[in-house]
Parts: sequence; C-alpha cells; structure tokens
Amino acid sequence: MQGLEGLRAALAERFGEAFPAEVPPEAADRLAGLAAHRVIRAFTDEPLDPALVRLLCACALSAPSKSDLQQRDIVIVSDPTLRARIADLVPGLPWLRTAPGMAVFCINGRRLPQIAEWRGKPFPNDHVDLLFNGIGDAAIALAWFQAALAMAGLGGCPVSEIRNHAEAVSGLLGLPDKVVPYAGFCFGRPAEAGAVTPRLPLDVTVHENRFSEENLEERIAAHDARREALRPYSRQRGTRRFGTADGYGWSEDKARQYSEPLRAGFGDFLRGKGFRLE
Repeated sequence: MQGLEGLRAALAERFGEAFPAEVPPEAADRLAGLAAHRVIRAFTDEPLDPALVRLLCACALSAPSKSDLQQRDIVIVSDPTLRARIADLVPGLPWLRTAPGMAVFCINGRRLPQIAEWRGKPFPNDHVDLLFNGIGDAAIALAWFQAALAMAGLGGCPVSEIRNHAEAVSGLLGLPDKVVPYAGFCFGRPAEAGAVTPRLPLDVTVHENRFSEENLEERIAAHDARREALRPYSRQRGTRRFGTADGYGWSEDKARQYSEPLRAGFGDFLRGKGFRLE
C-alpha cells in the first residue's frame, strides 16, 4: 500500500501514533517507501547484474558528504571464496553466505592526507574528527544504498558484526592504513516480505529547542509493551545469567545485549590502522 494512506499506516505501525500531515501524492509514495522499510535476510537465488550493482553503488555515493570530502568507499565482494572466508568469521549469520550480493562499506581517512601530500600542503587534521567525518559519510552512503535497493525492488540487511573481526576483514579485503570496515551489507531479491520494526515513540527521540528526558522510563516501558505485543522477540538473551523475564521488551533486550563487553578492542584496532583518537 502506497500513497498517503500507506504512509500513514506504516508510520502508525512503526511509532504507534497518527500522522495527519498532508503531502503531495508523489511525495507520499516516496515517503511510504522509507516509512515501511523492512530488513530482508532471506533471498531468492536470482543472480544480480553487476551493472545494476554498480548503479546502486553510484546512487549510494550520491549521498551527502561532509564538505564533499567523500571519506567512504564500497568494496563489492563478488569472489565466492572471499565471501566464504568472511562468512566463516560470523557463522551465526547464514544470509551473509547465501545472499546474491555483498558489499562492505568502509571509512576512508586515507585519501585526504594523500591529497595533501601530493599537493604539497600541510595536514594538521589528523585527529578524531578525521574518523568522525568518515563514520558519518559511510553511514549516510549505507542508508542511501538501502533506499536505492528498495526502489529497485531489492532488499538487504546491514552486517555490523563484521567489526567484531575488523582486523581479519581488513586483511581479506586488502584495506590499507586509515581505511576500515564500517559495515557489511547483504542484498538481493527478497524471498520474504519482512516486517516493520516498532521504534521508540517520537516523544522520546524528537526534541524541540531543548533536550528532554521527561517521563523517559515510563515512555520506554510503554514502548516495551507495544513492541512485545506487535513483534515479540523470538528468544531472550542471556537466560543463564539473567533468567527468563515475564515481560521481555526492547529495553530488557538491549540491557542484556550491552551487559557484555562488545568490541572493547576496537579503539586499539583503529589506532593500529593509523587513526589518532585524540
């Protein structure tokens, strides 16, 4: 369902509130596609035309870039052997092995210092902002890639877990100093419809003039109940440590997820790749 009705229905499902705003029909169709976004992890066997993949990359790299610095690159993983070696690192994600297409979005903090050297200019910006800008560029390009996939009738799933094996992935992809993997992305023609994931209500995440946490705990509890009713989690994390919760919503899941150290050595990896974090 597209158009204004589809847009309002998708947003109501996502956020649990009505959005009475009026937009032109052509805008409603485009916005409905964003509002109804679904992650896809199951794909048909239909192969992807390399020319189409290149076009989608071009659309992704048409995204805004901080000061036109263009600190993001995409590595298309088309070699089956290379793909299998990356998939072996994350065996819990079978779609990484089976999706028709895979890309790795990278932060590139290397090109600007190279250009400065070629042009005989100083480069006094080798500090954390170099990395921060690259993160933003890579993230926006990934988001536009996802949107381009949907417009082309395809779907996909970001794979941030490759950062758990950032050094190994960097080696497999031949990433030089100051070029690091931000996220993988598996994509292809969907074999499932996917589902809309409820998000925190806008009165938690959208602020006007000043940041506010008024009634935050109560609002998140309400989101937990809504999430559990609409899209319950298929399993509970850490039951050996925390037991089984009677009510298992978003906040309980995320509290359990981040109760264990995750990528604690990633800063050391970034420093080893030549980034300065001061």
